[in-house]
Amino acid sequence: MIRVLCFAGALAGGVSLSQFPEFSQQYLQRLGGQVDALTIVAKDFDASALESGLGREEALQQLTGTQFSEDHQADMRRTFARQARLSENLAILRAASPMERLTMPHRMADTEVLHEVWADFAPAVPVTAAGAVAAGTGLLGGWAMMAAFLGMMMLPFRKRQTRTKPEPKKRAEPAVRQEPSVVHSGPTLVATPPSHVPRLMGAER
Repeated sequence: MIRVLCFAGALAGGVSLSQFPEFSQQYLQRLGGQVDALTIVAKDFDASALESGLGREEALQQLTGTQFSEDHQADMRRTFARQARLSENLAILRAASPMERLTMPHRMADTEVLHEVWADFAPAVPVTAAGAVAAGTGLLGGWAMMAAFLGMMMLPFRKRQTRTKPEPKKRAEPAVRQEPSVVHSGPTLVATPPSHVPRLMGAER
């Protein structure tokens, strides 16, 4: 049963991770669109600030005095920070190969882009080397994760079995067999040399 569950986990991991190269490609396309849109907003703000003889930071500091202005300042700061972060991720992902992108999931963690990609994602059959490597990695990872999960689930039961396991019975040592002593009942005959036999002097036997 455990092997069947581990095989199911390996299969699920292989199928899921085999889609990573195609998913990363679609993410890269969406990411490029997001960076373009954010760059337009940043350039428009910088152009407006420049017309007033201000730099970006100086223009942001002047967005105070009212709740609307302060909220707008906070929004623009988040926009500039996101534009810089996504631009860096886009440059690194474009320079990486599909195999290298397997080690860069942290570069594809923008929530908004992920939601857009997932909404339109269509699974594809992995026919590339990156897809095969991803599928193999998913198989091994799925098997290992399922085995570890089942091992943790079964650990309390194994401890309980160890505690309640009866001690093995000691093997009884064989008793030493005592031979019955032989008791002689009856008279004991003792040979005694005759004392009245005449002895012949000088006779040779």
